[in-house]
Amino acid sequence: MTEIKASMAGSVWKIVAAPGDIVSEGQDLIILESMKMEIPIPAEASGTVAEIKVNEGDFVNEGDVLVIIE
Repeated sequence: MTEIKASMAGSVWKIVAAPGDIVSEGQDLIILESMKMEIPIPAEASGTVAEIKVNEGDFVNEGDVLVIIE
């Protein structure tokens, strides 16, 4: 199980992956918006998306868990 965490504080602008999706390492899962910049959050490992812990529009802090990959 791999937890994908926010690299910085910001708003969840777009969720690209969905539970059940098979993803590859480096594939974008979520795009955060911070200071009018878009920050892609990639998968740190290949696997299946088990859970998305946030919704579009949510504010997250650095280190918050966004996605769980199995």
